[in-house]
Amino acid sequence: MKNRLLGICVFALLLITSCNSNNKKQQEVEAETTKQNDELVDMHTSENALDWEGTYTGTLPCADCEGIEKTIKLNNDQTYVARDIYLGKKDGDFDSRGYFKWLEDGQTILLSDENETSFFVGENTLTQLDKSGNKVTGELADFYILKKLQNNSTNTSEFTDTKWKLVKLMGKDITDSEAFISFATDENRVFGDAGCNTFTGSFKIENGSQLELSNVATTMKACPDMTVESQFMEVLNTADNFSLNGNTMTLNKAKMAPLAVFEAEE
Repeated sequence: MKNRLLGICVFALLLITSCNSNNKKQQEVEAETTKQNDELVDMHTSENALDWEGTYTGTLPCADCEGIEKTIKLNNDQTYVARDIYLGKKDGDFDSRGYFKWLEDGQTILLSDENETSFFVGENTLTQLDKSGNKVTGELADFYILKKLQNNSTNTSEFTDTKWKLVKLMGKDITDSEAFISFATDENRVFGDAGCNTFTGSFKIENGSQLELSNVATTMKACPDMTVESQFMEVLNTADNFSLNGNTMTLNKAKMAPLAVFEAEE
């Protein structure tokens, strides 16, 4: 009887030990699985999971002006070009370029400018951070978010044979002007309205987006305000490439921020 009881106790002890061992192995397996899942989540950062290359725009708050019109273009080689326009201020246009680096979190970029400006990279957005690297809170928080110019592949206008209405010039919105430009495939002719005078000339496209305008001539009317026209014609003399994003077209100089922005007019 004693031997039988002893045998039952030994069996029970082995059973408990086996269960504990199995539970421990199960916990180890679950812990390892959780660790692997966490590592997989960590691998998906803004740097490697988002289409962050492109041009972003927005108007930042300004303490002593109407606002700062900011445009920044992030290139795949981790260089950038930016333009800051202090609205309402004379000589308030500032261009800059440099490089940026990703911080360890894979969510934030740091520019090489003297202010060490940093941005949180989101889905089609750049959020400018404060000097401590934190998002700005409060009523003005949304004004620190720059939005990416989108390429609407389902509704894309052709660069040629489209009437492009001028909507932004040197970073400033253009609302009360009939200025436009069009590139006709017929004899590679460029023509349009500069805001007061009409113009015509020739164009040539190389390597997909490199643009050369030549023999551009205008009519000679005088108008009360020639500001838009003067800047528009300067852009035509300066621009050496274009970009096409859906129904938005820009004229650019090298890799700088866009000189002029146009929208396709139906």
